[in-house]
Amino acid sequence: MKHFLDISDLERAELVGLLGDAAHLKQARAGRSQGTTDDGAPLAGHVLAMIFEKPSTRTRVSFDVAMRQLGGETLVLSSDDLQLGRGESVADTARVLSRFVDAVMIRTFEPEKLIELAEHSSVPVINGLTDASHPCQVLADVMTLQEHKGALDRLSVAWSGDSNNVTQSWIHAAARFGFELRIASPQPLQPGPDILAWGARNGARITVTEEPQTAVRDADCVVTDTWLSMNHSDESSRHNLLRPYQVDTALMACARPDAIFMHCLPAHRGEEVTGEVIDGPQSVVFDEVENRLHVQKSVLTWCLKD
Repeated sequence: MKHFLDISDLERAELVGLLGDAAHLKQARAGRSQGTTDDGAPLAGHVLAMIFEKPSTRTRVSFDVAMRQLGGETLVLSSDDLQLGRGESVADTARVLSRFVDAVMIRTFEPEKLIELAEHSSVPVINGLTDASHPCQVLADVMTLQEHKGALDRLSVAWSGDSNNVTQSWIHAAARFGFELRIASPQPLQPGPDILAWGARNGARITVTEEPQTAVRDADCVVTDTWLSMNHSDESSRHNLLRPYQVDTALMACARPDAIFMHCLPAHRGEEVTGEVIDGPQSVVFDEVENRLHVQKSVLTWCLKD
């Protein structure tokens, strides 16, 4: 049994294998309708339970379609559907679901809940997002980066904005894949010392600055994310802090001429990114969206098949 909880839990070779499988699965789908099942239906007879304690578009649809294309079935559950939302323990929920389904994907707030679910589950558990990390998204981002820019260890990636859960997974990915990561965030929103120390111990090439132009200069890829996540209520103060980190045409001009722009979506045009950038020729945000499907199919088969 294999869980997929964080990029940091896997070695480089395993992650490279996942990306290779995702690329193969993507190529095999070319020209086929979304409703057709993959050849061999590798997960026929398998059921994936998907727990959503946070709203979702891309995670929900991509996992659902991924499982269906692999020949399996899905069961979508919210907090209102589970006794977990009425006081049943995470451990008991894990034991119950393990008797009914073949794998569990959870999108939740507390990373501790994900870890406890995995500890007590006898089927694979997949991290669909927590407040600490978003590994499926960043693995799809890395796949997109590789498709557009080639060998990862020759590339530089610049992050501009809030150092959130997606940033933490980018730090994990930088250590495993070898690209340079430059993070520009206001001091109160910079990555914590623990994750930066983890990156240093694992050989990641990471710099942190308060100057977005410094981070973006000659970068191969520029990444940002929304300024206000679902658990933030300090809208005005965060907007004031993050306004200088907006990715606009002037900031993109600091990057390499052939640099690409990434955003995991949903995007708020006029806040973290301007419409000219996200809707412009350097944007690959919808390639990222599509690659969520292929990466998650790779993760599902990795978890459920030898």
